[in-house]
Amino acid sequence: MDDYPLLNLFWTMLWFFLWVMWFFLLFKVITDIFRDHSLHGWGKAGWLILVLLIPFIGVFIYVIARGRSMHERDAKQIKENEAAFRSYVQQAAGSGGGGGSADELSKLSALKDKGDISQEEFERAKARILA
Repeated sequence: MDDYPLLNLFWTMLWFFLWVMWFFLLFKVITDIFRDHSLHGWGKAGWLILVLLIPFIGVFIYVIARGRSMHERDAKQIKENEAAFRSYVQQAAGSGGGGGSADELSKLSALKDKGDISQEEFERAKARILA
């Protein structure tokens, strides 16, 4: 360890961290280019060529020119993912659409007991719920 002082280790870690952050930013910009629905083929191709041929300048120009809309697309994607997750949870839990099949069967049984529906109607509705 005498030939590699602590300060050099610090600088090596700093440069490694910056290198990783650069690749993260580069991949984020490239995925945003393809995710943007307002850009058409030539626009996407132009931005991609700029980002890949002149990476540092291209990424910085992209972030300056389209940074706000990049954030808006991220926020929209997060909202869509949350809505899809909530919908899936409600569907899996059986709370979407008025309850699960057990609740519907109990309501049907109560209707039959009160005399609002006949035994034949009860059997048809029961078969439809269980199918």
